[in-house]
Amino acid sequence: MQAFEYLQRSGLLDEYGDISAEIERVRQALTDYLQTASGEVHWQFQVPELGEGGACSLFGQLAAEPYSLLPILGGQTAANQTALSKLSAITDYYQENSGQDWFGIYQARSNPAGEPVLVKLAYYGAPSRPEFPLNSEFAKISNNSTVGLSGRARVINSVPDYLAAGGEYYTCDPKVQAEACLPLFDQSGKIAGIVDAEHFQQAIFTPAAMALLVAVCLVVPKYLP
Repeated sequence: MQAFEYLQRSGLLDEYGDISAEIERVRQALTDYLQTASGEVHWQFQVPELGEGGACSLFGQLAAEPYSLLPILGGQTAANQTALSKLSAITDYYQENSGQDWFGIYQARSNPAGEPVLVKLAYYGAPSRPEFPLNSEFAKISNNSTVGLSGRARVINSVPDYLAAGGEYYTCDPKVQAEACLPLFDQSGKIAGIVDAEHFQQAIFTPAAMALLVAVCLVVPKYLP
């Protein structure tokens, strides 16, 4: 998918204009980086305890058992190892170039219970929820689920203003002041997952910041397991 088409499909064109030239420049730089780069693979990671009903995480209180990717990915195969290594490298690249405080790559999959979810495959930052239910009910409180169902980006440059205006928000880390949640599309145009970026300051998602994030979105699908 070309950058301009992505901007149109995700709904970002109206807000940010045609930043496709900068997106394509960054995409090429990231593609070149990935020719030799690989990242550290984490098959399991610590996650927060969930609140009553699983509607929100209890920030700072970790679950006794870490979350494992093995069941939902079907085991520690060579293909999965390679995919996660490249996704981790993309995460490293984004951390180095973005200045964002938190970032995660999520794939749309069915979990072992057969439920459609967004599963976190690579990230940096504080421990966070590993799966988001991919259904309309959970989407009422979750930007991640909303974007994963609709394919339309959601950029919030001020979480306090968004809440004051009546917006629903899934709070994982109360320090987060801005968030950008963008869709991932596979080669056929189907929604393949999302990326989520968060910052502890407001008004951080400028056109330059979005060009980097969209470039990431254009590269990630190639490496999804």
